Amino acid sequence: MLLGLFAVLWALLAIAPWYRQDWLLENLLVFVAVPVLVFTARSLRFSNFAYTCLFLFFVLHEIGAHYTYSEVPWREWLQAAGVDGSRFTGRNHYDRLVHFAYGLLMLPAAWELFQQRATPTRIWRYILPVTFIMGHSVVYELIEWAAAEAFGGDLGEAYLGTQGDTWDAQKDMALASLGAVLGLALVLVRERLQRTRQR
Repeated sequence: MLLGLFAVLWALLAIAPWYRQDWLLENLLVFVAVPVLVFTARSLRFSNFAYTCLFLFFVLHEIGAHYTYSEVPWREWLQAAGVDGSRFTGRNHYDRLVHFAYGLLMLPAAWELFQQRATPTRIWRYILPVTFIMGHSVVYELIEWAAAEAFGGDLGEAYLGTQGDTWDAQKDMALASLGAVLGLALVLVRERLQRTRQR
C-alpha cells in the first residue's frame, strides 16, 4: 500500500518540477533505494513501522526535489493554513528539516537491519545504528560536494543548497545525528510499549 501511494505521489511531484535537472539529481537516491527495498523485501523484511518511516522520509524528499530544497514554499503553506508565517524570514530551512527527518525516520530501519544481520550486544546495540546513520549523512554530504563540483553553475548550486551558509554541511550532519538519536529513543520506547502489551 505504501509503495503504491508513494508511486502516485512521485508521479504527481514529477510533473513540471521547478528545475528538471535538479529533480533528476535528487531522484538518483530514489531510483536506487526504492528498487533495493522492493527486491530485498522478502530476504530483509522490515516492520510496518520502519516502512512507514521510510515512506514519510521519501515523501519529504520528493517535495524537496520537486521545488528544489532551498525554494520549498512552506511559508506560503503556513499562511494558507491560517498561520502567520511573516516571522519566518531569511533562510529556507526545509533542507534542514529533511536532514533531521533522515536521522529520525531512517533509524528504525537501521535498528532492524542490525538486529537481523549483525545482532550487536550491550552498548553496541545502540551505538551502531546511530553511527550507521551518521556515516550515511557524511557520505551524502560528500556526494553533494562532488556533484556540485562536477556540474557547477546554477545546477551545482541548486543541488548543494547551502544558501550562503559556510557551515551548511556540518549543520546538516549534526541535524541528521540528532534525528538518529531521537529515532533511537523512539524505537526503544516503542519496543518497551510492545513488551508491556505482551505481558
